[in-house]
Amino acid sequence: MMSFPSIGEWDDILSERHTPRIHNIIKKARIGIAGLGGLGSNIASMLVRAGISVMVIADMDNVDASNINRQNYFAAHVGNAKTDATEEMLKRINPYVTVKKHHIRLDRDNIPSVFGNCEIICEAFDRPSEKAMLINTIMEKCPDVKVVAGSGMAGFGRSNGITTKKIFDRLYICGDGIDMEDAEGGLMAPRVNICAAHMANAVISLLVNGDV
Repeated sequence: MMSFPSIGEWDDILSERHTPRIHNIIKKARIGIAGLGGLGSNIASMLVRAGISVMVIADMDNVDASNINRQNYFAAHVGNAKTDATEEMLKRINPYVTVKKHHIRLDRDNIPSVFGNCEIICEAFDRPSEKAMLINTIMEKCPDVKVVAGSGMAGFGRSNGITTKKIFDRLYICGDGIDMEDAEGGLMAPRVNICAAHMANAVISLLVNGDV
């Protein structure tokens, strides 16, 4: 059985895959993810595969069986803290990734200390009130941090309806803007993953090009 490459060899593989310039930018980034559900857990996986080497993750929930239909977990993770399960998944992708995990409820007081050193934060909450709270807190208290937020990814079909838009300086929103209650079919993995991919792609574009 082949062993996983050493940290230096892995670095060389990603550098060759992405070009040294792009890989050096990506690997030095520190990315935060607020919420580890259908969006956040999948975004984390994509970004680590892309070469992000420091992830700051936060969620207060445990994995539930109902999560398995769309979130980046397996049956064996049910009952575990999502922060622990996500760390395990990320280290299975890249054993050398640094995961800074916070099993807490995020609020206006702790968000700056949790995410203040990140270049970009992915907002991946379920509730509109929590989404607004996180975005407003980052805009007010973390002037150098950009936010990539998710809004509207429920149901199925309408793949091209999910887009990435710059709302204003430092805030980008991915989704279709349709309220979940108005979408047919609840939450399903394919469409959730399309939105998660938009968000992960936006992060990489912001790091490399400064915009999306």
